[in-house]
Amino acid sequence: MLLLISANPEEMRLGVIITITGVAVVFAALLALSIVFNQIPRILKIQIRRKTIKTKGPDSKEKCCPEVSSGNVTAIALALHLFFDDVHDKESTKLTIEKVSKRYSPWSSKIYGMRNLHLK
Repeated sequence: MLLLISANPEEMRLGVIITITGVAVVFAALLALSIVFNQIPRILKIQIRRKTIKTKGPDSKEKCCPEVSSGNVTAIALALHLFFDDVHDKESTKLTIEKVSKRYSPWSSKIYGMRNLHLK
């Protein structure tokens, strides 16, 4: 069904302004969030470095974040995968529907509808 809306140019201009403002607000919020999310790792690294300097002193030669080899990361990932994959049982995909003997449920009762609610 085709609806024809007759609006004067002033109303059309106001609608365009509201639309452009809304789109600009959404994109500005998305840009701000992406900047914040991209800066979080840098901020966390600075905080970790400050904590290690406080605990070990400024003359400490150790790195704040020890390097982990790719072999160790692979072994840990494989161990976690095997552990979490083993937790779930292998269930059959056969679907069985059993008839319920008690068909009444207060959840499906129509007598407690909003129209029957009498407030005093």
